[in-house]
Amino acid sequence: MTKKPLPARRVAFDVLDAVLAQKRPLDEAIADHPAFAMLAVRDRAFARNLAATTLRRLGQIDALVDHALERPLPRKAAHVANVLRLGITQILFLGTPPHAAVATAVNLAQTLGHGHLKGLVNAVLRRLVREGQALLMAQDAARLNTPDWLWQSWSAAYGEPVCRAIAEAHLAEAPLDITVKDDAQAWAEKLEAKVLPTGSLRRAPGGNITALPGFVAGAWWVQDAAAALPAGFLGDVAGRRVIDLCAAPGGKTAQLAARGARVTAVDRSPKRLTRLRDNLDRLGLEAELVAADVVDWRPGEPADAVLLDAPCSATGTIRRHPDVARLKTPDDMATLSKAQHRLLISALEMVAPGGYIVYCACSLQPEEGPDRIARLIGSGVLAVPVPIRPAEVGGLGELLTADGTLRSLPSQLANLGGIDGFYAARLRRT
Repeated sequence: MTKKPLPARRVAFDVLDAVLAQKRPLDEAIADHPAFAMLAVRDRAFARNLAATTLRRLGQIDALVDHALERPLPRKAAHVANVLRLGITQILFLGTPPHAAVATAVNLAQTLGHGHLKGLVNAVLRRLVREGQALLMAQDAARLNTPDWLWQSWSAAYGEPVCRAIAEAHLAEAPLDITVKDDAQAWAEKLEAKVLPTGSLRRAPGGNITALPGFVAGAWWVQDAAAALPAGFLGDVAGRRVIDLCAAPGGKTAQLAARGARVTAVDRSPKRLTRLRDNLDRLGLEAELVAADVVDWRPGEPADAVLLDAPCSATGTIRRHPDVARLKTPDDMATLSKAQHRLLISALEMVAPGGYIVYCACSLQPEEGPDRIARLIGSGVLAVPVPIRPAEVGGLGELLTADGTLRSLPSQLANLGGIDGFYAARLRRT
């Protein structure tokens, strides 16, 4: 007998619980949920959007729950908190008909074994159907949805007005950015996209990516416009030996291979390398794949160039991954910073004298960007900074700092749909 698939809202509940209670990344929780793939395409999109929007607006939603409850929910009722969160998201942010949002939330509470709290769920959601929009108007959405430590960090680094602009940019879903192997203008027309000054294609979010023209044929891959920039900072790589460190899932490896480089892609995770290989096979591109710890591994001979996309807090990608704001903590910074330093030292040891090293991180945190490079140079390593020129970022000089490093912010390029937060610096081995 065929097992009846779970409803989309129950899948969204499970995914939300995996992120908030089990501290698992959103994409991982979705990929590992056995019932997600059984949903119809439309229901998969709804379940993902429901979970992601709840995470994106979690500060506002929890403030509304606190307002509507006379006393906090008991600790045993943590599941009910998530039921309420999902219901509020549907009512106030997704435009679900109120009666449907309330009825399905009550049924979900019953299914989860909290039938004795059905009345509370019904009362809270019905109250917010009446009062929710007025309460939303009075909220400071940017501040409520940004954890305190991030707000303080960004205010100190960029000033409070820019911090607020970053937080406001995080409230909207990011567009879909695409890197093509060639003929960007022709593919822009086929994909109903626009060509950004940096060369990436951009189209509205949503839809089935694998059904778009050119996906199966391997003409392009999904890659944020900011993430597509660092590979270009290595210059003309045709015929050169280039090592891509911490390479999976492989967007930068694909860029380098498409430009004719002889690429060695290194990642410590065999599982992630399998995904990278699958991506390269679809794209019809070649690279040598090595499963190894970058700190210990060394190539047989020095490379002409090395690209290090370092593991980081990923706070620059909150537009695309709203779970990051709920999973990362200040304690992660010290650990990540030390790992980034070791990886940079390893990268320098892999490149021949005169060769370039590009360090990048999809982070807004100074300790993972300019502070990291300043400390490296200050330690006396045999490397000098090589400034990035405006022409290398599509003429968008606002993406560069005074010392010639890439420092994109989600609040920038608002008229084009924004951009992920990213940092990159180019060094030359002396």
